[in-house]
Parts: sequence; structure tokens; C-alpha cells
Amino acid sequence: MLHSSSYHTGSIDRTVAASARLTSIARQSSANAFRWNFLIRSAQNDQLQFHSGPEVETRRTVKMAKVEAVLFVADSALSTRKIAQLATLANASEAKELIDQLNAALEATHSAFHIKRVATGYQMMTQPQFSFWLNKLHQRQAALKLSAPAMETLAIVVYRQPITRADIESIRGVQSAEMLKQLMDRGLVRIGGKDDSLGRPFLYESTRKFLEIFGLKNLDDLPMGEALRTRPEPSKKTSETSEEETELEPAVEEVSEVTESAGVVEDNGEEEDEDLSAA
Repeated sequence: MLHSSSYHTGSIDRTVAASARLTSIARQSSANAFRWNFLIRSAQNDQLQFHSGPEVETRRTVKMAKVEAVLFVADSALSTRKIAQLATLANASEAKELIDQLNAALEATHSAFHIKRVATGYQMMTQPQFSFWLNKLHQRQAALKLSAPAMETLAIVVYRQPITRADIESIRGVQSAEMLKQLMDRGLVRIGGKDDSLGRPFLYESTRKFLEIFGLKNLDDLPMGEALRTRPEPSKKTSETSEEETELEPAVEEVSEVTESAGVVEDNGEEEDEDLSAA
């Protein structure tokens, strides 16, 4: 668990950079993840119409069509087990295999859609290059709209989790209770446990919903994740000081021993002088 004293000088600048990156992802995510929630039905028959082309790459089997339909109308990411259940497949492994085949077919036909791994499930999304036109067509607000302070707080939690409120406020320099409440109300942040420090304060962490909304498979997909999630190491000067203190301890003990020995010798000398005087 990091405490405020362990954050280096660049924490604020790096947090601002992380917040900016998350804001960028949030703006793109709603457009890139835009799903057409309607069913296509042929006027002449109830069969699905597919792209024409090489059979090996574009032909859909009945099972592939089922998986495509399930993902097409789903409002959120679905696990392979759930997909297998809804599409009446044998198991989750078969669902994963069909997803890979379906993705290959969508790519081969230059489809506007693709299936993406999000958190622990899969979701059908539009290709990123169509986001500009879809935003103009749909005229809706982004699925995620956070204020700058809320986005900054979210960035700190995401990159430094698990983290206490005191450490968050130490980085931001302001009270963050209200921002944390807003993030928890939106389901982006949750309490993941308690710290072992005095008073056992709550530890905050991101949720699965955060990954889904931002279109991330896991926290390793975070922009600049490796750099920003690296914990600051103790300074070289501190380490050298500790080593010097360790080396000095035996020397101090040796000096003490020598002093004690000298004291014994002096005492013996005094006793001898007294004996000679008495004689």
C-alpha cells in the first residue's frame, strides 16, 4: 500500500496526463462501441442476408449466424458461456471458436462491425473509423460524461489502485469524497477492502464496468499503463545511507568493547598502585 510520502514530485503531472488519456478514450469509446440495436428482417423472407464472396471466408453457418445475432442485439459484453447458452451451443469453447471465425468473416468482407474482447466478455462494435459519421447521425450524448475533477480522480484510482482516499487527496491536493461518490454511483469505482494502516481506511479500485465502458480487456491495456502504474522505488541516497548505517553498527560495537576493556585495565592498574602503597 502506497502512502502519501512515497509519491514522487511528478505524480501530479503524470496523473494529469493519465486523466487526459482516459478522457480521450471515453470520447472515442461511446462512438467506437456504438451498436445498432435493431433487427434486420428481409421483406420477402425471414432469412439473414450475407455478403457475397469467397465461400471459405464469408459463408456463415447456422451456428455462426446465431452467435452474430446474439452479439448484435446485446446491450453489454457477454461471456462465452452466456453466448453458448443463448445460441444453444455445446460449450464456451465452441462459442469462442465461432467468434474467431465470425470475426475473420467480418474482416474479409470489410464489414463495419467487429467483435471485441471487453473485460471478461465479447461485444459487437462498429469500426473506429466510422465514429465521426455515427456521432453526427445519432446525435446522442456520450455514454460516459465525467467532469474534469471526476476524470482526474478516476485516473488516480485506476493507475494507483488499490488506494485510500487520503492518498488520492494527497495527489490531487483537494478533498475527493464527492468525486469518489459520483464514480461509485456510476459503477466505475468500488470499495475493494481496507488498508492495514491506522484506522483501516477503505481501499478504492476500478470495476468491471469501467473496463467495459472504456473498451479495455484488462488494466494492462491502459494507455501508458506500464509507466504510470510503476511504484516509485526508494531513492539511491536513502539506500546508501542505510548501508552506511549498517556498516557503522559493528564498528560502534567494537569501539564499545575496546573502551570497556580499557576500563578494566585501568581498574587493575589502580589496584596494583594501592597494593604497592600499602607495602
